[in-house]
Amino acid sequence: MGLREDLERFREIGDERRPDLEEFIREGDLSGSSRDRVRIPVKLVDLPGFEYDRRDMGGVGQGDGDTPEPGQPVDVPGDPGDADGDGDEEGEPGEEGGEHGYYEMDPEEFARELDEELGLDLEPKGKRVVEEVEGDFTELTRAGPNSTLDFEQLFKRGLKRKLATDFDESYVQEACRVAGADARDVFEFCREGNVLVSLAWIREAVSDLEAAGVSLDEYADFDDFTARVERDPVIERIRRDGLRDVPFRREDERYRQPEVIEKKQKNVVVVNIRDVSGSMRETKRELVERTFTPLDWYLTGKYDEAEFRYVAHDADAWEVERGEFFGIRSGGGTRISSAYELAAEILEEYPWSEWNRYVFAAGDSENSSNDTVENVVPLMREIDANLHAYVETQPGGNTINATHAEEIERELADRDNVAVARVAGSDDVPEAIRTILSTEDGTEDT
Repeated sequence: MGLREDLERFREIGDERRPDLEEFIREGDLSGSSRDRVRIPVKLVDLPGFEYDRRDMGGVGQGDGDTPEPGQPVDVPGDPGDADGDGDEEGEPGEEGGEHGYYEMDPEEFARELDEELGLDLEPKGKRVVEEVEGDFTELTRAGPNSTLDFEQLFKRGLKRKLATDFDESYVQEACRVAGADARDVFEFCREGNVLVSLAWIREAVSDLEAAGVSLDEYADFDDFTARVERDPVIERIRRDGLRDVPFRREDERYRQPEVIEKKQKNVVVVNIRDVSGSMRETKRELVERTFTPLDWYLTGKYDEAEFRYVAHDADAWEVERGEFFGIRSGGGTRISSAYELAAEILEEYPWSEWNRYVFAAGDSENSSNDTVENVVPLMREIDANLHAYVETQPGGNTINATHAEEIERELADRDNVAVARVAGSDDVPEAIRTILSTEDGTEDT
């Protein structure tokens, strides 16, 4: 492979620099990122290039007093022939920081990349109406300016009336000339043939024929009449005579108006719950942070407005700021239902009709006796949310008292908005995130 091909290959590698999100979620330093910017280490490739050997450049050097002397060689630091040169400029080694390999992305890009890597396709739902705009002219009303009159609708309604009420008058008049048939007989004959004519009209037609001296026994019976006289259908008359006789009425008028489109904001509130009891040691706390932080970034990138509330609990629950959330450790016991009671109070500020709502909880699955079944499960059923998720962090495997996740799965198996994920180590985090967000994919908005 030639030098040009090598250079092109290295350039392609350098241009990509795409971060490996799964590796970052498993092992990366999450603390260097903020809610608005996600900072991910990437491997940079120094592209090869041509450089001149400065020792062979020649040229004019500087003499005393900054005045160059003709023929004076250039002083090149680090030149083997320079006894004083050591290849370094003034300053202490390492004073200047080198370029670090970081790729910065906003939450929107992070969400797109995570969708691609984990095979997700979360489509947020808009709930809060923030604006009403005019769409296409698809709505019909009975009144409006003449410029919006829908002539097609006007014609269709007039034509429909024509087809429903019109009849071949000459055909009915001829039927009145059947020997021995009175107006009632002609009326019954017309009704059987779906000729929509009134009895009064037939009686008037008979009177007109008698007054004109027209014979009323031209046809022996109705069979003789139908054999000799052909009916002229309405459609044929319209085709022959045009639309002059199609009746248009005021009530047939329809006017087009623009459809009113509600623009809805896609907003979400996330209540993050963490067990801070004595059993939640450092490794477990780190696994909670490694799982919840990418979820926060992802949902921030997916929604127009995202709010996050943080609840810590041991036997009691209290709300904290994000900065405290992952570092708190308590020596108390555990009552998970206390956190859900507080979450229910918090979510009263975010009406279900206007907000998408997520409740994410994490801990080591240890809970006080019967609290999960008797208290937590009923609360999870009562709290309206797009998704309830519980993340179990047990690096050493389940202990005999770690039954909360199992009980949630069993008691809420009938709910399609409940997810349980187990994280024994950082390698499990991407799959836990996939489990949680894939469950929300199938959630219907109510």
